[in-house]
Order: sequence, then C-alpha cells, then structure tokens
Amino acid sequence: MDVDIWAWVGETQQQLSEAGNVGLAMALGDLPAQAYEGRYPQLDVMAPAIAQQAEALELPWLEFYARYWHLIGRIGDRAQGAVALDDAQQLLAFAQREDVRECPAAPAAVEALAVAWANTDGPGYASERLEALGAHLEGMSPEKSAFAGLVTQYVAALIDAGKPGEAVTYAESAVERLRVAGREASWELGAESARALLAAGRAEDALTALQAAAEFQADDPVAKAHRDGVRRALILATLGRTAEAVDALPDLDVVGEHPRVFVEWSQAVSKLAGSSQITNTWQLGRVLRQWIDYFGMMGGYRARVELALVAGDLAIARQGVWQARLLADLTESAAAELRETEGVADRVAALRAAADATSEPEAPGELGERVGLFDAADGFNADPERWVGWLAPLSGKDLEATRRHTTTLGFLGYPATGADIYWKMLVDTGDIATADSDDVAYLTTLLIEARQDERLEQMAAMLPHAAQHLALARLHSARERWEETVEAAEHAVAAGAGLDARRLLSGAAQQLDANSRAAEVLLEVIDELADEDVWRMIVMATSAEDWETVRKGAAKIGMPIKSTEGPIEEEMGLIRVILPAPDGGQRQVLSIRTGPATARLALPQPRGMDYNAGDLVVFDPQLLEPVPDDPQEQQNFVPPFAAVRILRPGGYTSYFFDGAAPSEEDWAEFTEVMAERGWPMWVYSDENYTVTHPSTGETLPGVFGWVAVPPDVSASEVDALLDDATERWVHPLAWLDLAREIDVEVERHERIVKEYGL
Repeated sequence: MDVDIWAWVGETQQQLSEAGNVGLAMALGDLPAQAYEGRYPQLDVMAPAIAQQAEALELPWLEFYARYWHLIGRIGDRAQGAVALDDAQQLLAFAQREDVRECPAAPAAVEALAVAWANTDGPGYASERLEALGAHLEGMSPEKSAFAGLVTQYVAALIDAGKPGEAVTYAESAVERLRVAGREASWELGAESARALLAAGRAEDALTALQAAAEFQADDPVAKAHRDGVRRALILATLGRTAEAVDALPDLDVVGEHPRVFVEWSQAVSKLAGSSQITNTWQLGRVLRQWIDYFGMMGGYRARVELALVAGDLAIARQGVWQARLLADLTESAAAELRETEGVADRVAALRAAADATSEPEAPGELGERVGLFDAADGFNADPERWVGWLAPLSGKDLEATRRHTTTLGFLGYPATGADIYWKMLVDTGDIATADSDDVAYLTTLLIEARQDERLEQMAAMLPHAAQHLALARLHSARERWEETVEAAEHAVAAGAGLDARRLLSGAAQQLDANSRAAEVLLEVIDELADEDVWRMIVMATSAEDWETVRKGAAKIGMPIKSTEGPIEEEMGLIRVILPAPDGGQRQVLSIRTGPATARLALPQPRGMDYNAGDLVVFDPQLLEPVPDDPQEQQNFVPPFAAVRILRPGGYTSYFFDGAAPSEEDWAEFTEVMAERGWPMWVYSDENYTVTHPSTGETLPGVFGWVAVPPDVSASEVDALLDDATERWVHPLAWLDLAREIDVEVERHERIVKEYGL
C-alpha cells in the first residue's frame, strides 16, 4: 500500500478517536499486523467492524482498506481458496467504483483475486490470472507501489501455466525495471523468480536467486524466514544436498500454523524422507491428513490433491499400504474439482501400482491374538498406522476388533472409512437399536468427524428414545446449533440419558445465555459431578446471580464462603483478569477476587473501553498459566483467569493525566491522596517515556496514566483535587480532556501539552 494511504489512515485514526470511536481507531492501524502475525480471531472481528463503520461514515477508502486486509488475512498465510473467491471478486468490483478507483491501493484488489485463484487451483486458473494481471500491468510504471506485487503474481501464473522459462525472463525484466526506477524488488518477487528457475530445471540458479532475494525487504516480513527456509530446503533437496536441506527446513512446529507453505514443505520432506535425518513416521502421515482436510474445507483444491499424492508416496515408504490406497481414492475424488487435471490420473495410477507392489509389515501375532496384543501394546511407542492394517481382517466381524480398528482410523484422520465399517456391522444389520452405548458413541463421533450429518440422523432414527436424542444433541452441539442442542438434550435428559446429556444441555443453555437453566441442570445431580462440572456450574450460577447454587458448588469442592446468603463479596486475593481489548487483542487487569468466580477490577481503563475499575466481572476459574514450581516465584505469582462477562458495572469514569514526572516525595503524596479517596489510579507510561523542558529543551522523565472515580464524584471535583494535589510541583500536570469537559482552564492545559510535547 502507498505512503499516501498510510498518511490517510493516520488522519482517519485521529478522526475516529475524536469522534469517540477509540476502539476502532486503535484497531485500524493494527490490521496489517493482525493479518501478518496470524492474529486471525481479532482480524475476523475488527476488520468487518471497521468496514461497516467506514460505510456508515461514507469513507470508501477506509472501507477498502479494512476489507483488503481482512481478505489478505484469509488468502495469505491461511491460503484460503474457493471459500474466499466471492469476496475477492467483490473487492475487485468495489475497487473499480468511481469513488475508490483513485485510491493508490486499488490495484491490490487484482493481486488479491489472483492469489485467491492460485490458492483454489493455480494451473486451472492460470489463463484468468494472466489476463487479469496483464491488463493492470500494461503501461503501469514500476514506480507504483502495486507493481512488484502484481508482477510477482504474474510470474507465479506463468509457472502454473507450464511456462517456467517465460516466468524467469519476465521476473528478470521486472527486477531490472524496478532497479532503473530506483526501487528494489521485494523478497516475494525474488523467491518467485527462484521457483520459476527450479521449475525450469535450473536448481543451481534457483538457489543463487533465492540467496540474492534474502537481501530484499518482504511485503510480509513475519513470514519471510519460514517461507525462505521451506523454499531453500526444497531447492537444496532437489540438488541432492541433503544435510543442508535438512538444516534449512523449518520444523513442523514452525510451519504447522502456516498453511501457505504446507505443500512445498511436504514436497521437501518427501525428497528428504529417505535420509537418516528425516524420520518418516505415522505422526507425519497424520499431520498431512489433517492438512489435506484443511484444504478440503478452504477450497484449496490443487493443494489437496498435491498433498494427498505426497502423503501417499510417504505412506508407501512406511509400508502403509492401506493408507496409500485410501489416499489414491481421495486424490481421484478430489481431482474432480480441478479445472486442469493433466498428469493427475497417471500419478494416481502410479500410487496404486506402488501400493500393490508393497508388502505390508509383518503382524505381531496370530489373528485371534491381535485384540489382546493391541491392548497390551505400549500406547506411547505403538504405531497406530500399522495396527490399522493388522486389525483390518477382523474389523467388521469381531466387535472388539472393530471398536479398536475404527477408532484408530478416526484418530489417524480417516473417520469416514471407520464409519463405513461400523455402519455395515451395526446399522445395515439392524443391530444398532440394541447396540452398546459405547458403540453408538464411537459411531456418532466418527460420523460427526466425517461430517456425515444426514447419515447420523438416519442412524439416530433407529435408536431408542434416549440414545436417539443424545446422538442428535451431540451432532447439533458439534455444529454449534445451540437451540437444537437444547431441544434434543432436554429429551435425552428426560429419557434418562445421564450426565453426558446434562453436560450438552448445560453447555448449550450457557451459549444461549440461559445461565440459570444451565446451572440448574447440573445442580440436580451435583453428587455425580466431577470438579470440572462443578466449576462450570458455579460460573453459570454466578452469571445468573444464583448465589445459593454458587454456595452449594463451593461446598462441593471444599471452598469456604464466610457469608451464608445474598451476593458473595469477600476479599480472596489479587488475580489477573484477561479481557478483550478494542484492537481485538487482550488486556490483563489487576483485580480483587470477591468470590469463587467473581472479581472487581482494580485498575482504571482508558475512555472508550467496555469495562473500567469498579466493575464486577465473572471469570472462568480455570488457570490460564500453571503455578510456578519455584517457591519464590509462587509468592509473586498473580493467577490469570479469562473473563466471562461483566456482572455489574461500577459506573466509574476515567480521566487522563500527562506531564513531567514529579519528585518521589510529591508522587508519593499524590498517590496517597488518591488512595484516601478510593480513586483507582494507574500509571501506563514506563521509564522510556520522556517529555521536553519548555525552556531548556532538555529531556525530562514523563508520566501519564488514568484515574477513575465512582459515579457520585463530579468532573469538577476531580479537576479541583488534581489542581490542589499538583499545584506545588516543579512542572505542571495536564488533564486536557477533563478541562475541556468542564470548560475550565482549557487554554492552560493546551499550553502545557504544547510546551512539554505531551
């Protein structure tokens, strides 16, 4: 995006702040970081909110900005494909509107659509990508900020079109044009040039190009290190430089959160799996299966096919014949969604042939002994992938073997296969109506994981009343259909389905904010509850202000409560309450615990926040961090808990102060005055905050923060107290917002702000 855009964003932030939209203003500048740093929960909330606000304020550039970064967060590192195509096409149409097209960032919409097409099916959309990108690149000056991004996608499209030679030439020409224009190529363009060289069979040149690109700035700086490592490893592996490739390859725990590199990382691992330095394990197979499913959900059709074929080859190398055959079936099915399928059928045939030619690992014992051997196996070291093959001859015939075989299939990422076996054994035969509850639960889980909802409903119709509604409640809960979950779970509870049904009912009622009912359902069987259930009941009863139930729960878990009736208001020590911040992040607020699941916020918060000092908050009593083992650290440990809701606002109002820091004696007196009145005060500045002496220009230590006052204290009282408490300070303190609010000495505070550079 262009410098003009960033300047405009800064101005817009100021306008939003002055209009009272502090949260949106804070989030606005943070959107790119949210997209690049993978803070997607925040991005998915804040970007649409900003876009909606921008539309209401008739600020189309701002709306484009918010929609663009939200899309980048989806199609960039998350590599969403078909599920993002409509939004990418709508963004391009929006960018072509008369009141948006002059925005310097508008061409980025074309780049975004090209990326979404590539994520969906790179070769299949190659011609569309080349046409759309070429039309915008024609006549575009390399001085334009959008040039490098569009060129990068054009090079990628040429590679996917099977023209790597042209891609190399085009990339080299673009880099030279940028140099002549006084601009440097991006890392992304250099890395794509390296990919083109690799596709053209020039691996040595590809490595040289990638090394040269390392000096370039990246459009996505957060991703540069792991993307560079993956591509470098693939090139080195192609060159047969195994040790160097292994060193360059990022670990699975690094790439596991970055779908954009899944395929390339897997291809590199496939080339290195024959070495002693890369272990080809069932765990790797399970991860690849999860990635395949991810792209199935995101509409990454090409990535799904490529990963399935790579996973199949790796399975063959592990003698995982059954898995290779299932992956061949999956690839064949997934290929139907590709627009370009050249070569896929031959690769599937080769995988099937390899499976037919591979011997399965020798079983550990006779067929009749395998269930017992499975149960006796070391759960930590046993290979579930091999056990699937060893139990297969018994599965569907012997119930005990079927239970172990199908649940292991589900664990490895093949729930549909496990469901098919169970289905034939229990449903097709009609035995499901009298089946053991464990078998019904296993099959229900497999069907939910396989997303075979209609099949589950068909099975449920064949079950007795309690089991039928319990299965349906589990399905509705998994799909977050809370009203349907409540209805089904109510039937299950009434029919005597037990604690599982009550947990489902309680959880769904809580989601619907029916906390009283949610707690009641568990209270009815309090003697059967585990501690975890009791704590959940306490949280829900607290939200409903059902203090009698809270006390019963506290008694059950052995937590003493001094009072015997009414609201619980005790001092139980300091905790940290984790609350949402306006930018979509989190804030830790020091608080005083007042009950099993309540705390009163102790620190003042900036204006515009949804909470403040004095608010009574319900929190989840599950610790977010473990208690330190070291006794010394334990003494200073303030336990953190996640906030659930504001139970009762305290009505406090915050006022901002800013200025040069006073002497230690003056500051101690100031804080004592605040404490005497019970006004929470907190300094948000640190030792790095400085201000400027208005006469000498020297740097002075600064201090800024907020003071919160209860609802019965007027703004004029606050102003008067601050005036009295600071009148003898060497340097004056400013509280400009408060002065403006009551229209008292506004000019004096404005002068302090200006003279001290606050």
